[in-house]
Amino acid sequence: MLNLATVLENSARAVPDRTAVVLGVQRLTYAELDAAAGRVANLLRSRGIVPGDKVALSCPNVPWFPIVYYGILKAGAVVVPLNVLLKGREIAYHLTDSEAKAYFCFEGGAELPMGQEGWAGFGETTGCEHFFLIPAAPTEDSPIAGAETLTAALTGQSADFETVATEPGDTAVILYTSGTTGRPKGAELTHSNVMLNVLTCHKLFGEVEHDVHLITLPLFHSFGQVVQMNAGLASGATLVLLPRFDARSALALMQRHAVTFFAGVPTMYWALLEEEAPEVDLSQIARNLRMAGSGGSALPVEIHRRFAERFGVTILEGYGLSETSPVATFSPRGEKVRPGSIGRAVWGVEVDLVGEDWTPVQGADAIGEIVIRGHNVMKGYFKRPDATADVMRDGWFRTGDLARRDADGWLYIVDRAKDLIIRGGFNVYPREIEEVLLTHPAVSMAAVIGMPHERHGEEIKACVVLAPGATLSEEELIAWCRDEMAGYKYPRLVEFFAALPTNATGKILKRELRDAGIAAADAITGAR
Repeated sequence: MLNLATVLENSARAVPDRTAVVLGVQRLTYAELDAAAGRVANLLRSRGIVPGDKVALSCPNVPWFPIVYYGILKAGAVVVPLNVLLKGREIAYHLTDSEAKAYFCFEGGAELPMGQEGWAGFGETTGCEHFFLIPAAPTEDSPIAGAETLTAALTGQSADFETVATEPGDTAVILYTSGTTGRPKGAELTHSNVMLNVLTCHKLFGEVEHDVHLITLPLFHSFGQVVQMNAGLASGATLVLLPRFDARSALALMQRHAVTFFAGVPTMYWALLEEEAPEVDLSQIARNLRMAGSGGSALPVEIHRRFAERFGVTILEGYGLSETSPVATFSPRGEKVRPGSIGRAVWGVEVDLVGEDWTPVQGADAIGEIVIRGHNVMKGYFKRPDATADVMRDGWFRTGDLARRDADGWLYIVDRAKDLIIRGGFNVYPREIEEVLLTHPAVSMAAVIGMPHERHGEEIKACVVLAPGATLSEEELIAWCRDEMAGYKYPRLVEFFAALPTNATGKILKRELRDAGIAAADAITGAR
């Protein structure tokens, strides 16, 4: 049997009394977490859910997420984690597209009324038969008329459950892509895909007697779900949950719980560096922290340097996608880190660079699109053979990300292919410009986008967040860039922001910046 639920069950047998999950004052041991998941599995069976059925889950980083996640897996069903920011119409699409038979939705609160949106989405579907409202506080009474609380549904359910035997190639999880190039597609990950990625994480991070993870990455996303929740519980770690990331809370939790393992996206590392929290002892955090990993998007070299100076830990950068379970490359432990690099291909995985016609790109530092083949590559997009065929060939998965490879085989992300700016026939890679901008003492964060231009095709625009207390004009920054970059590269357009828009995983939403910029330019043109 290769059911992914065994990552929890094995640790529950080995260290039953160890704390598995922490949220505020709430603590669950491994035995308690496994028992709660068993009750969920029995609930699903009692409602007619059979192995292979799809079960959706909308839940932030609270203990209910792993409880329901592993309960679904124990029952032999397929977990469909959904972004907690989805609205009713979007939820209905995901439930229908995934053919979900049941849906677990967190109640939420005034700022995030997930339960109301989930109930609305559930009501628009015909195939989803069961709706369970996960209460924010223990109660059997649902605030939504007609909805059933999970607390009431679990009453009388046994904790004993014999986990369904699944095959390695059976689907364990369907992760929906962000839908930036069309309607979201569900990447089918098998039990083998995820389990082997968990084992790969253990090889990459090194196994210690007892790690303490701070999980600020959303668990519905592959990064936090596999690299921290699945891999962490498989190793007997304690998971400290933070439902909504903010730097001050993260630093306080790192100190309070002696956190040894932190993983995040670049914007999270930037926020930790910008936060001034005099009540926090940074030296104590640095003494405990043994591992810091970054992924999701390219980590600026300047953030790399500043974090090592402040916390005494070198961030190890990796790369992957939902379609690759997710880890595909990583900076090898024990080797000198090369800032700006995403490392090399991980164990059992091949990574290459190709051109538009799939022809391999040859030579050191030549730029090509990353393709990946190995045990981590998804089964395919659920019910979308044509979309799968568009990105797959002979087992290779085409990522849409551009990179270069040095003479030693280390890879460096250049940019997303769709973010490439072509100005006057010259290729301009936004990340390169962003790296330079971050060396300016007044610049705290930057995102570079291409704007439509009649003469050049596209013009380069820098969207900038200034450092606290800094003053800088658009003209001054443009003049500085002119001195630092080639003539075809430097931004002619600059706009200052209090903060850059990000999605639920912390990635900067460049498309939103671009659309807003185009709309503003059109409004000015129309006014004339």
